Amino acid sequence: MAEVLKGKPVVDAMARDLELRVARLREQNVKPTLAIVRVGQRPDDLSYERTALKRAESLGIDVRSVVLDETTCTEQLAEAIEAINKDVTIHGCLLFRPLPPFIDENAICDLLVPEKDIDGITRASLASVFVGQGVGYAPATAAAVMRMLDYYEVPLNGAHVVVVGRSLVIGKPVAQLLLARHATVTTCHSRTADLPELMRAADVVVCATGRARGYGKECFSAGQVVIDVGINFDDEGNLCGDVDFDAVEPVVGAITPVPGGIGSVTTSTTMAHVVEAAERAAGLW
Repeated sequence: MAEVLKGKPVVDAMARDLELRVARLREQNVKPTLAIVRVGQRPDDLSYERTALKRAESLGIDVRSVVLDETTCTEQLAEAIEAINKDVTIHGCLLFRPLPPFIDENAICDLLVPEKDIDGITRASLASVFVGQGVGYAPATAAAVMRMLDYYEVPLNGAHVVVVGRSLVIGKPVAQLLLARHATVTTCHSRTADLPELMRAADVVVCATGRARGYGKECFSAGQVVIDVGINFDDEGNLCGDVDFDAVEPVVGAITPVPGGIGSVTTSTTMAHVVEAAERAAGLW
């Protein structure tokens, strides 16, 4: 039986650290503050907003929700982002995406100053991930993968890691973060030949493609660490990951569950980025 790498112990450890840092900031009259920008009433946005509000409140982080009508145009959303850029009391901004198709999402993302880009949506932030220096933060989910691996003391130096997925949200940035930790990284995707064979040969596998239970036991081997980043719903409406957990768990050495794995760590990582941004703004970093 595999070790199940649950997110809750990671979240609890992060909370203890963040509470101390938030208290230190508040002693200096700095209230770490997150702006959440939402366009419309998408159910998944509303769900994540509720989760973020609850996590922020538990840590002493202030949240300001900026809610715009679903008919908002690019110019109106740009004005909201510019206002956040200029507000020195706001330390981080979380923009819910995807935006409506009539909004120029790339232009909006790049308007946000990297100092407040706590989810790595700007090209400046992503550039800092790829070059290993600069202002900005890695996408929260990619950073959460690293926090999970670190908490469970998974060796990365010299390890062979297969990342299945090449998006700018998870696949590409997490590959760069792993390279920075001296892992040997193979990035795979939907057109990769012999994908199961490549996955079986890895020490660590990160699955991030959005395929509900798309990877079964034929893709894995004994002793591997499997990080499942997928958030999907099966035909019965049940939340599940990219990995067929029931089939794979008896095979591998360790695996994250869905739900209860990376998702909760991602929310806490977002809050950690807000606290760090507040510390930087206050000259405490």
